[in-house]
Amino acid sequence: MKKILLCEPNISEGRNRDIVEQVADAVRAAPRVKLIDYSSDPDHNRSVFTYLGEPADVLEATKRLAAKAFELIDMRGHKGSHPRQGAVDVAGFIPVRRVESAEAVEIAREFGRYVGGLGVPVYYYEDAATRPERKSLPDIRKGEYEALEAKLKQPEWAPDEGPAEFNAKSGALVTGARFPLIAFNVNLRTADVEIADKIAKAIRHVSGGYRYVRAMGLLLEDKGMAQVSMNLINYTKTPIPRVLETVRAEAARYGVTIAGTEIVGPAPLAALEEVARYYLQAHEFSAEQIIELALVD
Repeated sequence: MKKILLCEPNISEGRNRDIVEQVADAVRAAPRVKLIDYSSDPDHNRSVFTYLGEPADVLEATKRLAAKAFELIDMRGHKGSHPRQGAVDVAGFIPVRRVESAEAVEIAREFGRYVGGLGVPVYYYEDAATRPERKSLPDIRKGEYEALEAKLKQPEWAPDEGPAEFNAKSGALVTGARFPLIAFNVNLRTADVEIADKIAKAIRHVSGGYRYVRAMGLLLEDKGMAQVSMNLINYTKTPIPRVLETVRAEAARYGVTIAGTEIVGPAPLAALEEVARYYLQAHEFSAEQIIELALVD
């Protein structure tokens, strides 16, 4: 049985379809790697790619993605509602099958050395973090691209790889190994982003909410809606239904209902088991009951 590693890079481009497709083509051109999903959000001005394969092959695909993104994306003109500080903003390596965390960390660090060699500052996060204050992505990205030049002049923010110099075109990259997170967004029937901010504050760990939830309020201008944008960083400890029902209850305080939700990119089947158990009240439901899974080797 082959080792399987998944990578989920986020690039700071979600409006120019030609650029997104060229970056996707760079992944497709990598041997023995399967691009299983990519999606773009014009409000966020961000695209997320998900692909998998054996560790060395995934590393090669990620190098190709980064090289193409750095070639095509210029952060000096970037605007979007999602926090970011680099053209390739973050690349998380996620063990799927027969890959230990230590191996995923080494792949992330090899990728970081490659990007650093291109003249782009690199920070390691999550399991690859070199110090406690760099474990959290929001902590590393605080101030975003606009604060990066001044940040790099501070000794405590010297990058883990690459020059401690501001790269105006490409910004900085964050990479590491992590548990599979779920990017889960809830759209509200209001354009009042202050309400989304208040809900995000109520549910995220940093302000007293759920331990494994990161959240912020955003405005989706094209939809005329506010959004609670979340990363569920451990769905086994804080499952999707618990988060969704809390958002629903908090929204009701302001007379607002939910217009819809979205899961960005692929999600682990185990996370959706809990959705079925909760909403169908099928408390013993298991993914093993799904016929199609019997066909997967």
